[in-house]
Amino acid sequence: MSDTERHAPLLPILICPDPKLRRHARAVTQADRDEVAALIPSMFETMYKAPGIGLAAPQVGKLLRVVTIDLAPEKTPQPIVLINPEIIGASAETAVQEEGCLSVPEQYAEVVRPARVTVRYLDEQWQKRELEAEGLMAACVQHEIDHLDGVLFVDHLSALKRNILLRKLAKAQKDLAGRT
Repeated sequence: MSDTERHAPLLPILICPDPKLRRHARAVTQADRDEVAALIPSMFETMYKAPGIGLAAPQVGKLLRVVTIDLAPEKTPQPIVLINPEIIGASAETAVQEEGCLSVPEQYAEVVRPARVTVRYLDEQWQKRELEAEGLMAACVQHEIDHLDGVLFVDHLSALKRNILLRKLAKAQKDLAGRT
């Protein structure tokens, strides 16, 4: 998607500790079709602008099970939409990936997750699909699906690491607010 093709309105990204980030998103139904169709372009626009490689609807205040992903927005964009995604298989083998989050800005940590996952979802045309993911895609899909369940990547860290990271985030947010 080129810059000239991007024209959907940007959405505000919720920042931790916003309580909406801890709520469970509801399954999307056919009755939500128009809302979801309007939401997806804005989610991509917001994700690309941030910049990020994944965004879940709860991060923009919509408690709907919708995820946008593009692992290569700077190269050849390959946007993926996951509606009502669910992990139906996960490897016993784990992998460590450094993760960050648009809702936990400027904070990163290594997270251990299954190395490979199989995800069932509906695509943008409401067709049933399955995705076999590994590497960065597996981590990204799991990270975004976590958001749909009110889970943040920091929840996968030890209490000590999580508290240090969240204190750093709070200080950065306070410093930012002091400059405006």
